[in-house]
Amino acid sequence: MSKSTTFPDDFLWGAATSAHQIEGALEADGRGRSVWEDFAARPGAIEGGVDAAIACRSYERWSEDVALLRRLGLSAYRFSVAWSRVMPEGTGRVESRALDHYERVVDSLLDAGIAPVLTLNHWDMPSALMAHEGWVGRESVAAFAEYASAVGERLGDRVPWWITQNEPWIIQLLGYQLGLHAPGIADLGKAVRAGHHVLLGHGAAYDVLRELTDGRIGAAPNLLPCVPASEDPADVAAAEGSDGYVNRWFLEPLLGSGYPADMREHWERATGAPLDFIRDGDEAAIGGRSDFLAVNYYTHRVMAAAEPGPGTPFPWKVIGSRGEVSRTDEGTEIAPGAFRDLLLRLSADYPGTPLMITENGAIYGDGPGPDGRVHDVRRIRYLRAHVAAMAEAIEAGAPVVGYMHWSLLDNFEWALGYRPRFGLVYVDYRTGERTPKDSAWHYAQIARANALVPWDENAPESVVDASGEFG
Repeated sequence: MSKSTTFPDDFLWGAATSAHQIEGALEADGRGRSVWEDFAARPGAIEGGVDAAIACRSYERWSEDVALLRRLGLSAYRFSVAWSRVMPEGTGRVESRALDHYERVVDSLLDAGIAPVLTLNHWDMPSALMAHEGWVGRESVAAFAEYASAVGERLGDRVPWWITQNEPWIIQLLGYQLGLHAPGIADLGKAVRAGHHVLLGHGAAYDVLRELTDGRIGAAPNLLPCVPASEDPADVAAAEGSDGYVNRWFLEPLLGSGYPADMREHWERATGAPLDFIRDGDEAAIGGRSDFLAVNYYTHRVMAAAEPGPGTPFPWKVIGSRGEVSRTDEGTEIAPGAFRDLLLRLSADYPGTPLMITENGAIYGDGPGPDGRVHDVRRIRYLRAHVAAMAEAIEAGAPVVGYMHWSLLDNFEWALGYRPRFGLVYVDYRTGERTPKDSAWHYAQIARANALVPWDENAPESVVDASGEFG
């Protein structure tokens, strides 16, 4: 049995989802096409040749999801509004039926005592905006601000937490640099430009929302601590460079003093062109516009020096840890200590900025057993290790205000399709039926106790009783 660790009285315990991953109903209520439908239509783009047309059916079954949150005793729910539902053509016409839907969701959450944590862009940009290559075009910034205004005008009086952009680096890297996510562009120069416009979009949306809500507004970068593979100075330099590429290039303009000089030099060298798309005043329009920092954390990066060359513009490479390392079913290294250290670093580098964990979770493929329950002990172990690491950071002074586990539901996992399962709740994709896993009930215990409650993983009946409720 492990000891109990308590959290601040007003700490938020929640779970997270995103619209395109759970909603389905892609043609309902006047919804426009998004870049993800276009991408899914490409042969071989999505594992298994699937798309998100059905997903978890949450556009119709949203009240069941709210009921699940309430049943688990969670106090917050991070979800996203579908940009392509609200602004079907990207700009101009606002689809009131979509806003009616999200208003019902928000009101239901509030009635249940659950704080809405609303994300504006979780990657489902309207296809119409590809006329200017999506985020590559500066026109995307004004379009995003227009969308933020439409949502803020309807929901600004009720939503206490707003996230403008989800994972700018992943948008830049997978969407525009490698082409592995929508919109499927593979161009290094365009990728850096797109990443800048994502951040500029954050600033523009913040300015619009600030006039429409008293809620707190921030962005949600995915942060990966970069550690050197050895004490060799070349590996140490590789880790520092990788940190600039993954973390500092986004953190510094959001919370610091603008884009870091070393990474400006790196990008100009790697792309062979000046960063003239970063105009005078842009950094000022991004900075100073974060009431809190939303943190998505999954793992770390172990880095070694590499020789740049054609097709490999970076003087570093990810090599992974040596020796036996705990991993998820997808092979991701489990590194809760790096999570603790990241929170302490953010607290030291950006003092006074509240931190909310908006994604943290793991892929495990456990399904229902003969008893109909999902005994996902490994997810419980993962969850507890990261909650304990977070507790250590809070005790050391990190201003963490909440934790949103990824994800509430098994869902459409982007280019990986439906194979990976991140959910606290098992979803039968044929029927849409939801079955809370043992991890969900254990998380319910943590949330209700506001503490890392004792647990004996060799006694599974300590997780749930025969009725399936937490005991």
